[in-house]
Amino acid sequence: MATGAPARPAAGARAERRDRRPAAVHPRLRLRPVRPADGDDVVALHGDPEVMRHLGTGHPVPPARVRGLDLPRLLADHGPVPLGYWAAEDRATDDFVGWFELRPMVTDPVASVELGYRLRRACWGRGLATEGARALVDAVFAGTDTDEVVATTMAVNTGSRRVMEKVGLSWRRTYTEELPGPLPGAEHGEVEYVLTRADWRPLRPQPFHRRQPRRWPGRRP
Repeated sequence: MATGAPARPAAGARAERRDRRPAAVHPRLRLRPVRPADGDDVVALHGDPEVMRHLGTGHPVPPARVRGLDLPRLLADHGPVPLGYWAAEDRATDDFVGWFELRPMVTDPVASVELGYRLRRACWGRGLATEGARALVDAVFAGTDTDEVVATTMAVNTGSRRVMEKVGLSWRRTYTEELPGPLPGAEHGEVEYVLTRADWRPLRPQPFHRRQPRRWPGRRP
């Protein structure tokens, strides 16, 4: 029975739209949509104890959970470019580096997106997290009507906090939340960083900016 509401695109159509997203080339990284073929790399990334030390339960994620829950989330359609998850490749070697995310947050009246990233341990300390995150921040402000970019991490995760600061985000608050189990450093809380549109200063034009819609569904006028 017709309800007058717009039909939601079929899963196949959403996947096809996601796969048509162009890759974005940056000095050292190539950002492209996550693919089902990335499964083994994502399993290895989420299974590294050091990568997961400040995330989730603080323990490696079992392969079955990665393939059954994490990978489908990375493959899902989260809205127009640059929203969603992006696989990062090293341009010099074509190796999988990790992934970055920009996800719409349930906030009103402010339109916020969450910035996240997860990189292979071998790629740490090279400035790649800063390069990829900065590219997405510039793209989302230039290509959508996002009001602010938000990122969170454990207060003790100094490496991730440095990336946020280099990208232009500033500390907004420290808070505590219920965790599924004891996590070293959790007693110091979580920190939230933010960059508003008013404070954003683009560094350079980005390939993501071309032909992108200014709004995504559900954004109020």
